[in-house]
Amino acid sequence: MRIPSHYFRVLFCLAIAACASFYSGEARASELDIPPDAKEAIDLMYLGKTEEAIALAHKLEAARPDHPLGYLIEADVVWWNIYCKWSERKFNTIDAWSHTRPADADDNAELALADKVTHLAEAGIVKSDTAEMELYAGLGYASRARLLGLRFEKMPVARAGVEARKHLLHCLELDPNMADAYLGLGLYNYYVDTLSAMAKILRFFMGIPGGDKREGLRQLEIASTKGELTQVEARFNMAKSLRNYDHEYTRAEVAAAPLVIEFPKNCIFLLLAGDIEQKLGNTEDAAAKFHTAADATWEEATCVERAHKLAREALASVGTNQ
Repeated sequence: MRIPSHYFRVLFCLAIAACASFYSGEARASELDIPPDAKEAIDLMYLGKTEEAIALAHKLEAARPDHPLGYLIEADVVWWNIYCKWSERKFNTIDAWSHTRPADADDNAELALADKVTHLAEAGIVKSDTAEMELYAGLGYASRARLLGLRFEKMPVARAGVEARKHLLHCLELDPNMADAYLGLGLYNYYVDTLSAMAKILRFFMGIPGGDKREGLRQLEIASTKGELTQVEARFNMAKSLRNYDHEYTRAEVAAAPLVIEFPKNCIFLLLAGDIEQKLGNTEDAAAKFHTAADATWEEATCVERAHKLAREALASVGTNQ
């Protein structure tokens, strides 16, 4: 069987990334203390086992009620269900596109958890200002910003983004090895730099710090290879940004490949990877990923129903609905 040439391109780039990650392992680790239950909960989340992931998050919350980590993981589980539920095929691209809408119960739960993360982290900072608590405060504000961004609430997103940036920059001042901080900073830098000209003028008068798209991608790359909590989300956002705004589909393909390798039944990742393959003209590979997404499982019913519908629509767009 002939192996498509783009497979070798992806494998080559992955090999380089793996070598870079291996050699960078000699650097001092950050001060994050992540219990095994937290790592398991994150894996379960990306496997689509949301109920088990939330159960472990609740266990972490009960064991350390004043620590933000359990609430952050629970917020992430809720977020992925929201992202999946609001995904659609628009502009010939599968994504959760921003649009104005009223809040629903999932939104309220997500915002309450994000606020809990921020409140606990900022309370910890008052007692002892550490890089760990600055990280959680920044990620809490970033969680708020990503949901409000999905609802197209521009001013609240800007305020949350600026607060996230402030905490994450201070986090790196306290501990330059806290690679997870680069997720929020990378997203801030990238998206502020991709604003329209009119939005940039408004940003200037509002006093919102500027961004740099190339620096944002570099920071997302750091989080995707060295982060302890945010590797997967950083890689997903890097692939999505390269596809949506830069139209650099080959780089997006390389960024998305490890997501499908590590979580081969994740319907969200399969739809992203299939969409990128379709844009590259790799019809067979796109169809294969869409077929898998059409059968993929996810414990949250609304998410899996939406993902299966989008997979069927995507298969029809590549000439097959079987």
